[in-house]
Amino acid sequence: MSLNIVVMAAGKGTRMKSARPKVLHALAGRPLLQHVLDACAPLAAARTVLVTGHGAADIEARFGAGALHCVRQEPQLGTGHAVQQAVPALDDAAPTTLILNGDVPLIRAETARALAAACGGERLALLTIELADATGYGRVLRDAAGGVAGIVEHKDASAAQRAIREVYTGMMAAPTAALKRWVGALTNDNAQREYYLTDIVAMAVAEGVPVAATQAADETEVLGVNSPAQLADLERRLQRAQADALMEAGVRLADPARFDLRGSLHCGQDVEIDLNCVFEGRVVLGDGVRIGANCVLRDCEVAAGAVVHPFCHLEGAKVGAGALVGPFARLRPGTELGPEVHIGNFVEVKNSTLAAGAKANHLAYLGDATVGERVNYGAGSITANYDGANKHRTVIGADVHVGSNCVLVAPITVGEGATIGGGSTVSKSVPAGRLTVVRAPQTTIADWQRPRKTKG
Repeated sequence: MSLNIVVMAAGKGTRMKSARPKVLHALAGRPLLQHVLDACAPLAAARTVLVTGHGAADIEARFGAGALHCVRQEPQLGTGHAVQQAVPALDDAAPTTLILNGDVPLIRAETARALAAACGGERLALLTIELADATGYGRVLRDAAGGVAGIVEHKDASAAQRAIREVYTGMMAAPTAALKRWVGALTNDNAQREYYLTDIVAMAVAEGVPVAATQAADETEVLGVNSPAQLADLERRLQRAQADALMEAGVRLADPARFDLRGSLHCGQDVEIDLNCVFEGRVVLGDGVRIGANCVLRDCEVAAGAVVHPFCHLEGAKVGAGALVGPFARLRPGTELGPEVHIGNFVEVKNSTLAAGAKANHLAYLGDATVGERVNYGAGSITANYDGANKHRTVIGADVHVGSNCVLVAPITVGEGATIGGGSTVSKSVPAGRLTVVRAPQTTIADWQRPRKTKG
C-alpha cells in the first residue's frame, strides 16, 4: 500500500505547564513522538511529514534527520491549518494519506494499517471509539441510516451532542487528491476561530465520497496526552501491559504494578524480578536470573543464574553466569564480570573486567582495571586511575590478594599470586608471588597527652 503519513506535532500543550514541547515528554523512557514514529515504521510510507510548531527547533533537532520531512505551522490555527502546511510535501503518487497525532503515543501499527486500508485511496476513513467520558473529543454525528454525517468539536457541541459517546480520535485516512482539495476549502467559522480538519467530513458527505468509521479495539491506543495526569495514566497502562506480556512469557514479577520497562527486556526461563525495578535501553536476563528490589538496569546483559541483590545500579555492564552483585553496588559502562564473580555492598566498578571467581565484597572501587581469576580485592581499596588529565589502567593477575584500604596508583601491574598488605599505597608494579607492603612503621609515643580545651 503506497501512502503518505502526516504526524501532527505542533501543539503547545499548555496544560502540561512545561517549557518542553509536549511531544518530547517521555513515556516509558521515550518521547511521545518517538512512539508514534515507531508505529509508523512498519507501514513503509512513501513519505512521512512531521508538522511542527511550538518548540519546532527542539523537535526537528531530535527527529528531523533522515527521510522525515518537517514542515512548520506558525502560528497554530487548528488541525486543518496544520494539514494545510503538510499538503505541499505530500507525494501525489501515494493515493492515501494517513493522519496521526504526535501526542497519541500508543497507536498500534496494526490499527494504523487498518485505517489506511479502510480508506483505500477512495474513502474518508475515521478512527473512532466509544468512551465513557468523552470530554474534549469531537463527537461523531450519524444520519438516520447510521452513516457518518459529520463531526462536531466538543467546544462547539450542544448538550445533546455532548451526550454522544462515539468520538473521533483525531486520526483519519483520506484520498490524497481529495484531502488537498478539502483542506484548501476550510474556513474558521467557529467558536475558536480555528481551521478544523473535522470539517472535511461534511465536505466528503456533500461530494458523495463514502465516509467509513473504523473503531479502535482498545481505548488505550487512542488516548492523547494533554496534562501530566494523563501522561501518568498512560505510563501505568503501558507498564501494566508490558508486565502482563512478560508474565505471560513466564517471568515472575513480585508486583506488576511496581515495575517499569523503558526499553526492551529479554528474559530466559525462571527469571524473578522483585519490587520497584527499572529496566532501560536493552536488557537481557538469562535463565534463573534474580533481580532484587529497587534495582535499575540499563543496557545490560546478566547471564544465567546470576543474582543482582537489592538497590543496585547497572549500566552498560555484562554480568557472568552465577555472579553475585550487591546489595548497593554500582556497575558502570564497560564492566564485564566473569562467572561466579562477587561484587558486594558499596562497590563501584567502571570499564573493568573481572575474571572467573574474582571477589570485591566491600566498599571498593575498580576503575579501568583488568582483574584475573580468583582475585580477592579488599574492603576500602581503590584503583587510582586518574592523574588529573588522563585515565590509566591497572592489571591484577590471577590469585592476587589485595588487603583492605589499599590504593593502587595506575598504571601498574600486580603479578600473579602477589599479596598487597593492608593500608598500602602502591605506585610501582608488584612482582608475582611476593608480599608487598607500603606503610610507615607503627610508632607508640609514651607519656603523650591529648590536648584539652582551655577554660575561659
